[in-house]
Amino acid sequence: MSRLDFIIVGAGASGAAVAWSLVSRGYKVLCLDRGPRMDPSHYPSTGHDWEIRKRTEFNPVTAERQNRFDYPIDDSRSPIAVCNFNAVGGSTILYSGHFPRFLEADFALNSREGVGADWPFGYGELAPYFTLNERMMGLSGLAGDPYYPQIEKTLPPVPLGSGGERLAKAFNAKGWHWWPSFSAILTRPRGERGACLNLGPCNTGCPQGAKASADNTYLKEALRLGLMLVPEFAVSRVLVRDGKAYGVEGFDDAGEGRVFEADHVILTSSAIGTARILLNSRTDERPQGLGNTSGQVGRNLMIHPLGYVEGIFDQRFDTDSGPQGCMLYSLQFHRTPGADHRLGYMMQALRGTGPVETALSALARRKLRFGTQVYDDFDAFYAKQLVIAIVCEDLPRTENRVELDETRHDRFGDPGVKIHYVLHDNTKKMMIHGMSRARELMAAAGAIRSSAYGPVRNTGWHLLGTARMGDDSRNSVVDAQGRVYDTANLYVADSSVFVTASCVNPANTIQAVALMLADRIDKHVRSTRS
Repeated sequence: MSRLDFIIVGAGASGAAVAWSLVSRGYKVLCLDRGPRMDPSHYPSTGHDWEIRKRTEFNPVTAERQNRFDYPIDDSRSPIAVCNFNAVGGSTILYSGHFPRFLEADFALNSREGVGADWPFGYGELAPYFTLNERMMGLSGLAGDPYYPQIEKTLPPVPLGSGGERLAKAFNAKGWHWWPSFSAILTRPRGERGACLNLGPCNTGCPQGAKASADNTYLKEALRLGLMLVPEFAVSRVLVRDGKAYGVEGFDDAGEGRVFEADHVILTSSAIGTARILLNSRTDERPQGLGNTSGQVGRNLMIHPLGYVEGIFDQRFDTDSGPQGCMLYSLQFHRTPGADHRLGYMMQALRGTGPVETALSALARRKLRFGTQVYDDFDAFYAKQLVIAIVCEDLPRTENRVELDETRHDRFGDPGVKIHYVLHDNTKKMMIHGMSRARELMAAAGAIRSSAYGPVRNTGWHLLGTARMGDDSRNSVVDAQGRVYDTANLYVADSSVFVTASCVNPANTIQAVALMLADRIDKHVRSTRS
């Protein structure tokens, strides 16, 4: 293999976007991912056993799934479990496709509200990349939301269904903001991707390709343009010579060690994986790992704690039909003057679960009796549940962190990670406030009863921070171009660079930031060559 311009480590949401951006400019790019390429015809929802496979090989909780492509994650010290998926396409294989943008205020949180920190750029600089990303992924929704006046062009929104309509009327009765979800889900066919069939189990992969994932959008186009992709290759560490990154070292699926060299290395392995690689890239000169002169690698982990409020109704809705996480959302309490918490939360309406999950949930709450009563007990829950998730804005805290776990190793001998995460008191107050408002909403919607609980453990999808971006090398890992401060030719362009967390699902913003950083990396490389 001739000399490479770039090695990208990670073929998920950000890595795929960066790969497409750079290869389209003529660079020679190799993308590595520790997981396999996926075959949509084998996704769980193509078979009757989809709920079993959702709890096993497609389980989003890494510590429970533990397949051969995973590394050990000890999240026992966190109330929220880490959820991700190691595969070509990354966690976009299993995400819900809920696709809002971060809000303008999110990028200057310290200046505006005296908490958190400011990003080294603003919403205005990122806006063109949001537009590009929404075109590449395919955005469905409804223009006109006052919180997102910049979004002007979408496909028709995913249908609300009877359950969504009931909740929408309750929001109207309360006088609260709500809007149909912005979704990375096609409601009209496009190319080889089919339109959404409202099948339901989006979080086990979309066989139709209606839900945008990194492999059926950016990677597909990048491969056509000449991207080289090596799946099932686990990168252990970045290699450095004379203070410059020159490649990576790792193992193929058979356990054979191999080195790939390039002029530049870009890490896009998520807030957990990227921190793990940086920390594991230890040398005698850098005993704390790369990028860690500031001591900030792995720190400032943000997760988006979730509270759930479930309403039980005396009628059946169509909540078993349609995208699970894309119905409607509310930013009514994005900020709440006079509340005893800072910042705020998003309310996100969720559709119901499948029959097996419904039965197991009822059983766990001792609401499912075996014998002749089992049918009536099951019928009391199935498709009669409406759920509001309270997505809480998280604050960056140095004590919330990722660190190497030298007591547990992956099958190649590299250390796993330990997660240290504690809910901020502000988050607890925010969640209580949100669950109380959601129960009011359920009452307005006509629920016969409701229940609330949080934080919900198996919801750690939104993993942010751990290689924070900033203008000061003393408290940041990378600069505004994604360049690692203490190692030349090494970049980070994924969710680990996030400075703050907002209260909305981050996938759209993760990819927009990745596209912007790819542009900046390109400009930097070209300037150093001239």
